[in-house]
Amino acid sequence: MSLKIRLSRAGSKKRPYYHIVIADIRSPRDGRFIERVGFWNPMLADENDRIKMDNERIQYWLSHGALPTDRVARFLDAAGLFKRKPRNNPNKAQPGKKAQERIAAAKQAEEEAKAAAAAPAEEAGQPTE
Repeated sequence: MSLKIRLSRAGSKKRPYYHIVIADIRSPRDGRFIERVGFWNPMLADENDRIKMDNERIQYWLSHGALPTDRVARFLDAAGLFKRKPRNNPNKAQPGKKAQERIAAAKQAEEEAKAAAAAPAEEAGQPTE
């Protein structure tokens, strides 16, 4: 049985409230769970009151193979219970191949234009015989 530490939505329409639960991965989001270990209320203004967790029980379930979802992993990382892998995509901000080719062509055209503008100026500056 694969276990997840995940969020189960509660609250009314447009007023979300989430329970942090231990559940089998096959059960529905708001369905059957094994244990409720905390809550997260994203609507509260005070950061300290937004999330409450039973750290001891979460440690127990982590030691028994439960894996947190991405959002819960953020909470556990902030509490120091779970080390989250940093997501790194350094190539995302770099331009693609076609864009790099266009940039190179634009630079080359600019250099040629500067050279062409400098050549007539040099010829005009020389005295003719």
